[in-house]
Amino acid sequence: MTEYKAKDIQVLEGLDAVRMRPGMYIGTTGNKGLHHILWEIIDNGIDEIANGFGNKVEVTLLNDNCVRVADNGRGIPVDKHPKLGISGVEVVFTQLHAGAKFDNENYSFSGGLHGVGASVTNALSEWLTVEVRKGGSIYRQDFHSPEINGKIKSGVALGELKYMGKASDSGTTVTFKPDERVFGKEVFGYQTIASRLREAAFLNKTITLVLDDQRLPLEGGTGKKESFHYEGGLCDFVKYINEEKDSLYPKPVYVEGSIGNFRVEAAFQHTTGYTENIISYVNNIPTTDGGTHEIGFKSACTKVLNDFARKSGVLKDKMANFLGEDFREGMTAVVSVKMQNVQFEGQTKARLGNIEAKTNVEQIISDKLEEFVNLKSSKSTVEKILDKAASAARTRESVRKAKEISRKKNSIDNATLVGKLASCTGKKAELNELFIVEGDSAGGSAKQGRDRTTQAILPLKGKPLNAEKATMDKILDNEEIRSIISALGTGIDEDFDLENLKYHKIIILADADQDGAHIRAILLTFFFRYMRPLITEGHIYMGMPPLYKLTKGDKTVYCYDDAELETARAEMGRNYGLQRFKGLGEMNPEQLWETTMNPAARALTRVTVEDAAMADKRITTLMGDKVEPRKQYIYEHANFNKVDNFKKPAGGNN
Repeated sequence: MTEYKAKDIQVLEGLDAVRMRPGMYIGTTGNKGLHHILWEIIDNGIDEIANGFGNKVEVTLLNDNCVRVADNGRGIPVDKHPKLGISGVEVVFTQLHAGAKFDNENYSFSGGLHGVGASVTNALSEWLTVEVRKGGSIYRQDFHSPEINGKIKSGVALGELKYMGKASDSGTTVTFKPDERVFGKEVFGYQTIASRLREAAFLNKTITLVLDDQRLPLEGGTGKKESFHYEGGLCDFVKYINEEKDSLYPKPVYVEGSIGNFRVEAAFQHTTGYTENIISYVNNIPTTDGGTHEIGFKSACTKVLNDFARKSGVLKDKMANFLGEDFREGMTAVVSVKMQNVQFEGQTKARLGNIEAKTNVEQIISDKLEEFVNLKSSKSTVEKILDKAASAARTRESVRKAKEISRKKNSIDNATLVGKLASCTGKKAELNELFIVEGDSAGGSAKQGRDRTTQAILPLKGKPLNAEKATMDKILDNEEIRSIISALGTGIDEDFDLENLKYHKIIILADADQDGAHIRAILLTFFFRYMRPLITEGHIYMGMPPLYKLTKGDKTVYCYDDAELETARAEMGRNYGLQRFKGLGEMNPEQLWETTMNPAARALTRVTVEDAAMADKRITTLMGDKVEPRKQYIYEHANFNKVDNFKKPAGGNN
């Protein structure tokens, strides 16, 4: 037995803990983590401006995967810290949990809540340089992460903060190179950064955000330079989301107000569609799981609009009030709260938990929305909102019976799943997988080749209904959709309950062709619109079947894209057999298990939502009624000569 003594206890100094366990600080060392360390620096600049200091943040993408972020805020403090004896710059970039955002004196609110942002970026960079313009002077400090005696020292200062000359303005510029020893060959994506900056500009109408891609084409450069500034703020945001939808009234409804240091602003607009889309933020942080601020917004809208409907005679004396869902049918809304002492709930920290947020939002929105509905200039807009709610209420009764059927397990299971679902024997939902398979032929192979303990198979005979173009009653009438609802056990829409999920991995398995892509898009649209937590909580996956099979003697190689095929051909030499799989149905059970279903060898891609507003917009583009935006998007983004939608990792991926 190995002795365990005090000498065996590691003491990680400075930022070494970040490099030892980067996932604790940035979630992943993949592409998402790479961008996370950039967000930390950008968010610092945005916090400065959102609190009234400066008006611009510029992000410049440089060669060798370097990036520069410059703001014109106050500049990081350069004087010596009274306890640590080093400059404020060095404190910010070398000390975890250090910052001016804890006591609410220097910042009324901030997106950076934990004081680890800048230091984590430094810790995970090969090198980082800070330039501060403050008090008429320019100062600079450099940091690097050298390897000493086989161990990497993270974010070490290369000397003290230095005076570099005179400055005519103020602000902070941070330039850094993410460390390949952490992130490998991951590179910054122009569109990913542009989406983030656009969103921040919508949320902060006083700010101008600039993205300048100066990289060479060989390094992924686009040559683009864009500036994001929206005087209309949230109203412009809502119009942007609804750009490819048919709106009921041209100008979004906008309300705002404050109680002390608590501020809320909201904008909403109704479309001819049927699904609601409420996107919320706290201190510029997306709250994808909602929370108390969303509850307050919904309550205020329901109360004020019901009161006005009754006052105006739309609701007669004996008529019941409209439900909140009636008012929210077809609504796109953005709710932004700025507050102190934020408390997030849940593992993903994406749900606001502060009780006072509900009370404050409900009070402010109620007061301001009541003022709006009583304005003469608002008459046309309010009438259209109430007409939409009345139509939704009339439809609700016919939908109610279908919903009741979907909630009654036995009636649906017996009606739609007999002969369809091949369930698994395992009773632990967290270990079970449901494969939604395109076609009866592939479904039959999957049923024979699966691990019956943990893998269930649900074949689809035809394409499910496109939920983007259908009302709830039509959706629930669709046999394929009803089968999926029954198999998962969660219910849908307002009745959705993740606790009842029977399979914690839901794997969409479709052919690698246009029809397969369409089926994947239809299923993802349905899940996003009516079972969104399945996506946000990481339960939806794409299975990846191979495109080619090469055989030579007793050697068999499966290839998942054209690049792998060329490599395999070179390795095989001559006289090999080549099979091109046209669909899943061409595989026998053993092949389907070996290539696509075996957890030890398969490749899965998890479906996630990082930007709810952009996801909503893209679904409308691809699955909505308007043809021209769809054609334009496909023309700009589709590569018809490339089939490697997913890349198979070595050794498989669960």
